[in-house]
Amino acid sequence: MTQEVVTVHPDATFKEVAETIIGNEISGVPVVGDDGRVLGVISEEDLLRKEQFREQYYREGYQPPLRARLRHRLNHRRDPGRTAHGDTAAELMTSPAVTIGPDFSCGYVARLMEREDVKRLPVVDDAGRLIGVVSRRDLIKPFLRPDAELAEEIAGDVLGGRLGIDTSGVRVIVEEGIVRLGGSTRRRSEGALVARVIERVNGVVDVVNEMTWTQDDGVTWSGL
Repeated sequence: MTQEVVTVHPDATFKEVAETIIGNEISGVPVVGDDGRVLGVISEEDLLRKEQFREQYYREGYQPPLRARLRHRLNHRRDPGRTAHGDTAAELMTSPAVTIGPDFSCGYVARLMEREDVKRLPVVDDAGRLIGVVSRRDLIKPFLRPDAELAEEIAGDVLGGRLGIDTSGVRVIVEEGIVRLGGSTRRRSEGALVARVIERVNGVVDVVNEMTWTQDDGVTWSGL
């Protein structure tokens, strides 16, 4: 996550919010109260509604674009009519904000962004106070990790005793973020477990499991 977060106060004006988003070249901004808690989020889309829905209230029979109507039906947290008339951050923001904790996995965050149709998610502590923000670009950064760094983490953290099983026979080769596993484990389930845990290492693009085993215990570890 990015810890230096640009925010706005609930009393910020429409112009101040627009200048903050444009000036910092970001797609949205959290609205944070005096106590540091995230009250909501304002996106570029929220600001665009000011113009997009203007005629809806001044010309009889006006209908906003189909895409906007569908998005509003699917996301009941947003009120396009309210945000179209909003003049302050408190009136413009989508609330309650979709937030995540610092320990959420990259995979979960990516799925949440897709489901909520957002590009940035505030990261909050247990009290709801803002501690950072995660963007789509942040989710891509781990995949830039060098192969040697990935191999070192896998060897030290995953195969170095964390699993509590004998992994001395496992061989690891990392190329372009793809982990190829060779060698063997005592049980089939142990090899499957090793592969599943390595898949969760940040920056791993894929795992090719070519390990063999001496005992087929019938467990494949389809999920963790």
